[in-house]
Order: sequence, then C-alpha cells, then structure tokens
Amino acid sequence: MTERLNETEAGRRLGAIARTLAPGATRVEGVTRLTGGASMETWSFDAIGEATSVPLILRRRAGAMEDATRTKPPLAREAQVIGAAVAAGVPAPDVIRVCEDGDDLGEAYVMRRLSGETLGKRIATDPAFAPARAKLARQCGAALARIHATPPPPGLDTADAAQTLAGYEATWRASGAVRPTIEAAFRWLERRLPVERVAPRLVHGDFRNGNIMVDADDGLVAVLDWELAHLGDPAEDIGWICTNSWRFGQPQKRVGGFGDLDDLLAGYVEAGGAPIDPARIDFWQMVGSLKWGVMTTQMHASFAADPAAGPERGVIGRRLSETEADIVAIIERSAASC
Repeated sequence: MTERLNETEAGRRLGAIARTLAPGATRVEGVTRLTGGASMETWSFDAIGEATSVPLILRRRAGAMEDATRTKPPLAREAQVIGAAVAAGVPAPDVIRVCEDGDDLGEAYVMRRLSGETLGKRIATDPAFAPARAKLARQCGAALARIHATPPPPGLDTADAAQTLAGYEATWRASGAVRPTIEAAFRWLERRLPVERVAPRLVHGDFRNGNIMVDADDGLVAVLDWELAHLGDPAEDIGWICTNSWRFGQPQKRVGGFGDLDDLLAGYVEAGGAPIDPARIDFWQMVGSLKWGVMTTQMHASFAADPAAGPERGVIGRRLSETEADIVAIIERSAASC
C-alpha cells in the first residue's frame, strides 16, 4: 500500500516534477489536501513559474479499495478513460500527466483543476443554483450519451446486470448480515433481470450528484470521479443518478434531486444516445439502492472493527435504513403498476 503524504511531503514531491506540469513552471504552491475516500488522496495545488500559474489536481491511490464488489482499474487506465471521454466531447478535466516511478508519487496522475460546485446538497437546494437546475438534467443526459459513445481503452472490466447482481449478493452473503429488506431487493431484481442482451458500452459507474461539478448559472462544468468506469449497460448510469440517496432531500426530483427523468432522457437522445426502456432504468435504480445498502453495511462493519479510524464510516453505515426505505418504495411502486 502506498504511504499517505502530509502537506510538506506532497509539496516537495510535486515541486520536483513542476517543470513537467506546465510550461515555465519551476515550483508548486497552495498544496492542500481535499476530502477523499479511504483509498484515494486528492490534492489541490498550483504549478508556478515566472509568467505561469496553472491550477491542478493530484489524484493518487494510498489505501485499500473501498468497494470490494468491483475491481477498480489502475489510475493510469482511469486517466486513459478520462482522456478518451474528453476527446469524445464529455466535459471533464484534462489529464496533464500520468505519474511515473521516478516521480515518487506512487500510482497517481495530475489533471487540470476546474472551478465549480461539487456539494450535492447545495446543487440540489441552494437558491443560487436555480438557473443551473433548470438545465442540468438535460446537460447530464447529453454528457451520458457522449460517455456511452466513447470508444473505451483496452483492459476495462465488463459487467452485465446478472454479473453485477451476483457480485453484490456474494459480498452481502460474505458479510453475514441479515436484513429482510435487502433480501427482498435481491429477489425483486432476480425476477426482473433484463432478458434482451445489451451491447456493453463505456459506463462511468458512479455518475451522480456529488460527482459532477456545476456552475450556478451555466450548469454542468465537468464529470468527475471515473474510478469505477467499466463496460456495461448504459442504463446503469441513469439508474444510479436516479437513486434516492443522491437526491439530497429532494425526492420529487428523480434525477439527482435537481431534475426530471424526461429532461435527462431528452438530452440523452438529442446527443445521440439510443432510447432506453424505462423498465431498465427502474431495474438499475433498484440496483443503486441495493448497492448503497450493501456498501453502508460494509462501512459500518469497518467502523465497528476499528472505531479509531474515525466516525465517517459509522455515519455512512447509519444510512442503511435510508436505502431500505428506498427499496420498499420501489417495490410498492412496481406493485401498484401491475
């Protein structure tokens, strides 16, 4: 496991490669650790020269992976995915450098730092973001269409609906947890596994409110956090952003708490995406609630085993009851439509 860096050490190592990050750069300034997961570090900094100041982000792996149900690609491949997506017209940060062994930063890459809001609750509820919310679902649909049309780099995992469901059930069984609502979700999904084969496309894997950057007036700035990119059903991305956990207290707005599904699908088709059966979106939305339920259980178990690691995992673990409410609501809605 790569060691974690403190601010001084991160600045020293980034300064040593400053010349490779921006024309004329000789040093770095403003090195600041941003919030991140247990397996990743994200650092904000500026590459500085006599007439140069370039805002950048360092993304590096520095711990065990958080989600054991899906293999995460190496960061070099993640950077390849971002580069391919940008070339296909997806709004995302340009990758400046994939770090090499001599950079002394471990598995990492540097990308351009953009300006915008990433806090999901603020995007969904702050009055200042009302202009963005009016167009954001359609913009997300267009971005997803371009992602799904992006030629993927080689080496990405492929996971269809059946494989995804089996992976989460195996993780759930291994946890030893018993929750009737989670069991009901597995059975509901088993009965609705898509029969028609879907040609696998590049899927972002974590496209949701909280992993997009938004300008209050102009809307979508960039799609972030590509570490779960894989090949699969494009409806997976749409179901995930519709999952209630990412609506931030705005359940009436199915898309991320800020927009309507009809608008997202209109933007998707306008940008070249093929129409998607609403039943497939419902299926993947249920997968989203189930997935988050399994992950919150893992988080709570990790916290219970080592409370000294901090309260974040314990707090996330308490959200299991929220996902169970979502699962019941989806089951009730599907029963009412029969």
